[in-house]
Amino acid sequence: MIVGASVAGLTAAVTLRTEGYDGRLTLIGDEPHTPYNRPPLSKQILAGTWEPDRIKLRTDEELSALDARLLFGSSASGLDTAARRVVLDGGASVSYDALVIATGVTPNSLPGAHHLAGVHLLRTLDDALALRADLRRKPGARVAVVGAGFLGSEAAAAARRMRLDVTMIDPRPVPMRRQFGDRIAALVGQLHKKNGVSMRCGTGVRRFFESGGRVTGLELTDDTLLDADVVVVAIGAAPAIGWLAGSGLELRNGVECDPTCRAAPGVYAAGDVASWHNNHFGCRMRLEHRLNATEQARAVAHNVLGENQPFAPVPYFWTDQYDAHIQAYGIFPADAELAVLHGELEGGHFVVAYGHRGRVVGVLGWNSPCELRKLRQLVVDRAPWASILPAPQAVWPGRHLSASLR
Repeated sequence: MIVGASVAGLTAAVTLRTEGYDGRLTLIGDEPHTPYNRPPLSKQILAGTWEPDRIKLRTDEELSALDARLLFGSSASGLDTAARRVVLDGGASVSYDALVIATGVTPNSLPGAHHLAGVHLLRTLDDALALRADLRRKPGARVAVVGAGFLGSEAAAAARRMRLDVTMIDPRPVPMRRQFGDRIAALVGQLHKKNGVSMRCGTGVRRFFESGGRVTGLELTDDTLLDADVVVVAIGAAPAIGWLAGSGLELRNGVECDPTCRAAPGVYAAGDVASWHNNHFGCRMRLEHRLNATEQARAVAHNVLGENQPFAPVPYFWTDQYDAHIQAYGIFPADAELAVLHGELEGGHFVVAYGHRGRVVGVLGWNSPCELRKLRQLVVDRAPWASILPAPQAVWPGRHLSASLR
């Protein structure tokens, strides 16, 4: 049984069949839609350049060929690991021999936001279509994006491509600081400013203003008042583990798993909801990246079938904003050092390496896909940091030079 029918859940099902499993297979998903690809929601779907059919992961015929019981529009509400049964909303329960948990994450919200028209979260296809309709509702709409991580930054870029008035708000001093560190995050901030986004970093939202049940503006924690016709709340997400309370599984930052992604006898987790020990980096991690969901689900399917191999990937992720294609391999600790390996930071084409505890742990490319692919091996090999330094003056502590780029 697989609970969660997004990319991780579907990939696990497909891999099981591909590898020869011919027993009973059940795939449960809480959305009524057939499985679809999420990254385009904040880009092509939101901008209107793609329609929903284009993001389907499988055709109806391909889903039928899985020979699986497909319970779309159904939610799991409980798990009994002793009896090996999953409880569904409504009280029915389904037994399993092996269970894959792939329920993903649930977006965080803000107090007072959920009941207001014009305030949107962005996680599902329905969320993206509702937000797109609202952005088109009023020419020249004033859009406030709360949160400047991956989702917020991409949503702000999509709204600007629609020629809307956009303000991005985040308590951190620069956008995407948590993902990339101050130096690169400052460049992301410059990119948004160059494209007409008003940046309100270093502050948060205190309250919303409304009229007739629809949002009209916000008050920020620095006392700034902003008019807004549409608000996008993109302040991160939490692992969707509420239904697992009382199951006996270890639940902290997701479903706690061993290096093989096994959480308990017969129970595995994959995708955004899974927290596991990555032996390559020697630390526990939980990733909300599209490619990881695919790779981890494949690994889990093989382990369900008896391989019992550790899952120790080098993470890969990307973001497209305006004319910038940013790709990254590895991990990016807050106290990492930074070194330029290709190009120049101000030139719009570069690759940088991140060093931590004497090793290369990440590489990031800005409009430099070919050069980045060549340098990815540094992370795979955990190359000594000292071995890649081109010159002492090219190195900065990762958190300390953002002021020079503001």
